[in-house]
Amino acid sequence: MTNRLKMFFSMLLEFGTGFVLIGLMLFCSAGTISYWNGWAFIAALGIPMSIFGTCLFLKEPEILKRRLKSKEPDKSQRINIAASGFMFLFSFVLAGIDFRFGWSKIPFVVIVLALMIMLLGYCMFVMVIIQNAYASRTVEIIDGQKIITSGLYSLIRHPMYTASILIFLTIPLILGSYYALIPMLFYPVIIVRRIKNEEVLLINQLGGYKEYIEKVRYRLLPFIW
Repeated sequence: MTNRLKMFFSMLLEFGTGFVLIGLMLFCSAGTISYWNGWAFIAALGIPMSIFGTCLFLKEPEILKRRLKSKEPDKSQRINIAASGFMFLFSFVLAGIDFRFGWSKIPFVVIVLALMIMLLGYCMFVMVIIQNAYASRTVEIIDGQKIITSGLYSLIRHPMYTASILIFLTIPLILGSYYALIPMLFYPVIIVRRIKNEEVLLINQLGGYKEYIEKVRYRLLPFIW
């Protein structure tokens, strides 16, 4: 089996496994497959992810290879990943339970607005990947890596994390649950911790990053932090 074919099956396995697990958490906790919010969320995120993943496989396989790499070399970052996983699990299960017992009554317009913001966040994520070929799921320095200072990186230093916050904080509302939003509110805290750890590595190992920090002051939100 060629490396390209292995990568293709790895992509299918990761995407497929991820959405199957999400579906199991949502529909099992909801006690029914007639949980339309769950289907809407899976379709709204799964379809663009599949399209973009296929485009990367065909056009930019090296970028896709980095995106599929998930083993963090740093212990502190592994703790962040574990905390995120527990948070997602709790939030998805809570959303299903909320639907089962009808605790939350979220207006349809709020759900649609949250869906639009989530898709905006995913569009921002795609822009980051296009603008920064070194973007990776793990915190590491790649041979020959250069600092990206144009596009979104001219406004904030970590636009991918900003995109992820837009995506994840809107998921509970799309799923129709105010209660599921409570554990998801810890996600920005985890991201801030991750960024602080990551920037120590970047300052020490990526030439010119200290100067970049002086030029672009904000990490996640312009004029805020």
